[in-house]
Amino acid sequence: MRRRDFGIASLGVIASTMLTDSIEGAKLMSRSDFPRAPGLTDYVGKFVSQAKYEDIPGEVVELGKKSILDGLGLALAGSKAQTGSLCRRYLERIGVCDGQSTIIGSARKTSPRFAAFVNGVSIHADDFDDTQLAVAKDRVYGLLVHPTVPVLPALLALAERGGVSGKQLTLAYHLGVEVECKIAEAISPRHYQDGFHSTGTCGPFGSAAACAKLLQFEHSQILNTFGLVASQSGGLRENFGTMTKPYQAGHAAESGLVSAELVALGWTAAGQILEADRGFFHAFGGSYDPAAIMDRLGRPWTFVSPGISLKPYPSGSLTHPAMTELARMIEANNIQAAQVEKIDVGANHNMTTTLLHHEPKTGLEAKFSMEFCIAILLLEHEAGLKEFSDKVVQRADVQEMIRRVNFYVDPEAESAGYDKMTSLLKIHLKNGSSIAGRADFGKGSPANPMTFEEAAAKFRGCAGYADWPKVKTERIIAFVRALDSAPDVRALSPLLSAERE
Repeated sequence: MRRRDFGIASLGVIASTMLTDSIEGAKLMSRSDFPRAPGLTDYVGKFVSQAKYEDIPGEVVELGKKSILDGLGLALAGSKAQTGSLCRRYLERIGVCDGQSTIIGSARKTSPRFAAFVNGVSIHADDFDDTQLAVAKDRVYGLLVHPTVPVLPALLALAERGGVSGKQLTLAYHLGVEVECKIAEAISPRHYQDGFHSTGTCGPFGSAAACAKLLQFEHSQILNTFGLVASQSGGLRENFGTMTKPYQAGHAAESGLVSAELVALGWTAAGQILEADRGFFHAFGGSYDPAAIMDRLGRPWTFVSPGISLKPYPSGSLTHPAMTELARMIEANNIQAAQVEKIDVGANHNMTTTLLHHEPKTGLEAKFSMEFCIAILLLEHEAGLKEFSDKVVQRADVQEMIRRVNFYVDPEAESAGYDKMTSLLKIHLKNGSSIAGRADFGKGSPANPMTFEEAAAKFRGCAGYADWPKVKTERIIAFVRALDSAPDVRALSPLLSAERE
């Protein structure tokens, strides 16, 4: 070897050694800084195994009924989305259209696994489902977990085997929601900010907890279910505004059910998957706050504090405060689109990066576009399921109005905390005047909640969008209202199934 070549090779070895030392040092530092909470997964497992229906406050039960009804309505509406058709065609292609679990909105049945997946996709297809709030100000609105979609489809699919009462389903549902929301609250905000879709990553734990409870697992089986489902967690925010976002939600529901069914057969997994150095919180978040989950499950229940929002519009939650306030401003001032020169919408930077489609061209992209959501309200004075279509988004007047919306990072909204969705609006009219407004939360949030009747009205709108029979629609509402007294939840199945041709 020539001296010059030897020198270059030596430098390479030195650089490689330095890089390796740096990486190893960073690993040691991250390990030493990682919070220690031995027994955390064990605590979560005991909470699930020991909880009884009587432990759930009546207020929590009633709040849950609104979200359950909401989820059923969205499954009906979502069955009409293109993803619903593609999922049903896929099941036909792989030959699993002969089972006992209902594919909501259709006459088909399949295995519990695929029913959980397809119905989960449908619930999330229109991005119209409920959303978790946050406690800590550095959490982006609870990391935006959609709590019902990973849990409800899995439970309904298992319940069709029979012998599940309304109280049993209610208990399992609330345990699933509580577990996934507290996990999301605990994980480092970096998890969401760096691109993970928390419904796809934290949601599987909710499905796993709920299915394990419904199957009456022992404590050790619950730990195995958590260990197995953690290896199926996944989802990336880059897929927001595409069909893959609802896929990630459907997969969350499916993975919890699959994990529970495998564990029921004897499958094993790590028993400390949440807190371990190579476990969920370290791998997916780098860090977490043990105090947000340890000894906090059901103390208080997430449904009570900080609460869970129902969506008034079929778009990303972060659009809703601005949309709620704009709807109020339009009505109060009789604003017409032709009068508007420009509209400023200020928000925190997490909102501007999550609502990433600033020039949307499809209905899916429009759900994550503040510009479209503001534009369509100005033009149509409404923003329902039919407005979020490719045809509407591509209209010339809609595209022109989108260009008049200035969506920007505002220091006041930034300083308000990421647990809020502070939106500052200023409508500039062509006559030179302007109208200002502000909102931290939208309609349907705990600060401005929907009543059961308002949730039922939303359900009727979703059922109508799916052309669902009115008789069935009203019977579903009545069933959910009295869910805790139902002897067998299989009575829901024919109400959610289409007549066979």
